[in-house]
Amino acid sequence: MDDTTTTITPLGGDVYEIDTRMAGHSGITAGYLILSDRPCLVEPGTAGSAPVVRRALSDLGVGPADLATVVVTHIHLDHAGGVGDIAETYPGAEVVVHEKGARHLASPERLMRSARMIYGNSLETLFGELKPTDAARIRAVEDTGVIDLGGGRRLDSHYSPGHAKHHVGLIDSATGDLYVGDAAGVYIPETADVRPATPPPDFDLDTALASLDRFRALGPQRLLFAHYGPVAEVDATLERSAEELRIWVDAVRDARERDLDLDHAVAMAVDRTRHRYAFAREDADPELAARAELISSTETNVAGIMHALDRHA
Repeated sequence: MDDTTTTITPLGGDVYEIDTRMAGHSGITAGYLILSDRPCLVEPGTAGSAPVVRRALSDLGVGPADLATVVVTHIHLDHAGGVGDIAETYPGAEVVVHEKGARHLASPERLMRSARMIYGNSLETLFGELKPTDAARIRAVEDTGVIDLGGGRRLDSHYSPGHAKHHVGLIDSATGDLYVGDAAGVYIPETADVRPATPPPDFDLDTALASLDRFRALGPQRLLFAHYGPVAEVDATLERSAEELRIWVDAVRDARERDLDLDHAVAMAVDRTRHRYAFAREDADPELAARAELISSTETNVAGIMHALDRHA
């Protein structure tokens, strides 16, 4: 498989899933092209994903002058790291992001410094470098916003913090698809498992649960996960997402009350939750568990929950 080999999956309603192949891995990060009158790319993926995304859009007949909009659910590097590269290639595309994340796309230096502190030498391999986007091309949305898809079709954005303070969900007026980013956690399609994504510094349980309630109230027909893919069982999946959040927070709270350090808290969380996931069974494909860890590691989740508990204390 070369660097720009594409896997494109038609999802109906002129929506196409693109495997953006974070760090060369398949089934880790998904972007979505809405091939409407005004084509829209949701979640461009990492900077390293840009060649894959460009090739996919070309294969779908979208040239440099055709893309109308790029939307990110939030500005973490696995979803928004490629915005600057994609903006360069598609000079007519407006870039839509929540107002709390807009400045990081225009001036990503602070974000990249923080990322280097966390990821060190693995940063380049995992994500690459987020390039700045001309501020004049960025449209910041507030609690709600509208993206015109043409022909009377629209994406409505809804502020959905809890995973990140700059997170939005996006619902398609034509299909009822809800682009959930990371606000509903990580979905493993092979086993239909849902696992939390609770990184520091923004995770907050009550806020995250309120965002899931907001998603439920929108009445979506389908959930489109950035990690990974479409899910038709909307109510059951959102309920499972909320349940997993509560269980992980309870486990970490118990560890914190015992004064355990991060390593021991991680071990307790693993022990408390392992049985909940089919991908973690001894007879399961170990690649699935490795993929879940790469997308949202147990250590990062526990650290995020500990940070939230400390903040509330």
